[in-house]
Amino acid sequence: MKLLFDHNLSPRLGRRLGDLYPDSSHVYLQALDQSNDQDVWDFARLHNFTVITKDSDFSDLSALRGFPPRVIWLRIGNCTTRQIEDLIRQRQQIIEQFENDPDTGVLVLF
Repeated sequence: MKLLFDHNLSPRLGRRLGDLYPDSSHVYLQALDQSNDQDVWDFARLHNFTVITKDSDFSDLSALRGFPPRVIWLRIGNCTTRQIEDLIRQRQQIIEQFENDPDTGVLVLF
């Protein structure tokens, strides 16, 4: 699974989680940091990324347009990059199950 971290998440997460999710990236590194959600969505679909975000917008797009791309929606308040990394690592098994579920387009992590 390749993750595309949304602008509201640190660009460092791709590197920090590279052992679990190689080839992941951040919208900033793809020159999408000033792009609208639809453009990010289209890029993720075209390049087989799963969007990971703290915004509800991508969940809404998934409800309207279906998937791919898949969306991991982090429903957490303000926290550090380290806390986000820890959450993703702790939920690795759930994320893998999500990746293999052909009927689910959005995974919500608390």
